[in-house]
Formats: sequence, C-alpha cells, structure tokens
Amino acid sequence: MTTLGSMFPHGVIVRGLTLGLALAACWSGCATAGMITFEANGNTPADITATRDAFRSAVGGGTTSGPNGNFGGVRREINWDGVPDGFSDPNSLPGNFFNVNSPRGVVFSTPGTGFLVSANAGGATPALFGFGGDLQAFSAQRLFASAGSNVTDILFFLPGTTTAATTSAFGAIFVDVETSGETKMEFFDGNNALIYSREVLAGANQGLSFTGGVASAGERIARVRITTADNVLISNGLRANEITDFVVMDDFLYATPQSAVPEPGTAWLLGIGLAAGGVARLRKRR
Repeated sequence: MTTLGSMFPHGVIVRGLTLGLALAACWSGCATAGMITFEANGNTPADITATRDAFRSAVGGGTTSGPNGNFGGVRREINWDGVPDGFSDPNSLPGNFFNVNSPRGVVFSTPGTGFLVSANAGGATPALFGFGGDLQAFSAQRLFASAGSNVTDILFFLPGTTTAATTSAFGAIFVDVETSGETKMEFFDGNNALIYSREVLAGANQGLSFTGGVASAGERIARVRITTADNVLISNGLRANEITDFVVMDDFLYATPQSAVPEPGTAWLLGIGLAAGGVARLRKRR
C-alpha cells in the first residue's frame, strides 16, 4: 500500500493500492483495486474535522448544501438533525426515509428490530439515546443507530426512485469506538463482491472517529455494510450490556448515487486499445 499523506491536511491518513502495469492489458473481467482511505479519531469534533473536510474535497460538491443534503449534485450528506420528532426516538426511523421522505438515494436495512435517531434535548425522551455519559454528537444533536443488531446495510438508489444505483465514495462518523477491531466498514460491488474493508480507529470514551473510502480505480459501490461493536442499542437507556463497547453513528457522507450500469473501466479501455493496435500491426505485415 502507498501512503500519500503529504497530499492532504494534517491528521489525514491516506492509503491506496496501486494498479500494476499488467492491468492495462486486462479485459473487463479483471478486478481492480484502488480505494483511498480517510481516517481520524479524537476526543472532540475539531479532532476529526480536517479529515472530514479532506474527504469532502476528494468527493467534490463544495460546502453549501441544497435541498435533501445535495452538494452540487456531486455529494450527499445525512446529519440526522432534520429528522422530525415523529421519526425520532422513541419512534422508529423507516429504512427508506432518506429515499422517500427526504430523497438522498439511500435505503437502510438491518437484521435487528429497526433504526433509531436520538431525540433532541429538552423533550420527554432523553437525548443521546439516554447515554449522555458515553456519547456526544459531531453535528448537534441527533445520532443514529440500528436497534437490536450491530449490522447496518446501506443500499444506493437514484435519489427518490426505486432504480438501483452505485456510488464511488462513502464515509461515516462513529461515536464511542473504544475497542480496536470491533467496528468496521465494508464496501461491496454490484455482484456482492467485497471490494474494500476498513476497521474504524478506536479512541477514548465519548470519542469520535471518521472513516471514509473513495474509489480511485473505477470501483462502484452498490452496498455498504457497517458492523459496530456487539453491545447493541435496545431502546432509550437500554443496551445489551453495561460491560462491552457500545458504538453509534453520526454523519454519513457519500458521492451522489448514479446509474448502477458500470462505465467501461480504464483497464478495459486500455485492453481494447492494445488489441486494436495488435490488429493494425498484423494488417500492415500482410
């Protein structure tokens, strides 16, 4: 893996797999591998903001949001804070809320009982899922979690439609990752093949972590699976145990989903060019 840390602001760790020259001669069946990782952790929002901003810049879209978390038609973001009380703790968030109610091109699924977005302070339901001593918000003040499971799957669609789509980048903010190796993010392509996996950096109690991956070799992401530590949220103030790591999520950031039909990759096009060149040389010899 190559390190390109000098290209990005301090605190950003960037890693990618470099394609070999032999890949240029591959046909469309050849697998490509090239994901750039952005990751950081710390005790306060300021500790991960530079990395979050570097991820934003890599994806594009600027800093001004339009309707439905749309940044220049290039990037989408979800910070949960616009979710109405009727879909917030103790009420469940529909898995398709961010493709129907606020169309941003994502649908969530889980083997658990559903999804919860934390309540705002001052309401009848305690904020931060009732665990203010363990959690904080990166963007005040709502958080997100699967209920009854540590697995969240994210599927992509053309925003506001049922047309399957793919993205080229996804990043998320995690809260209270204290144990290394238990919380991770995985990207799958349209054939459900794993193309990227990354463990989320661990920190201290109430700490914040950012992990994001940006495709650099034409990969298309059809599904993201987030697996958090196995101490899951049951309901407000109730989690599976009071001993092991308990992790929830804040902002999601991703490239605007596009048609799931992949464009020809660079290696495929180069292969076509090499083949055409060989045919031309044969013709000249005749």
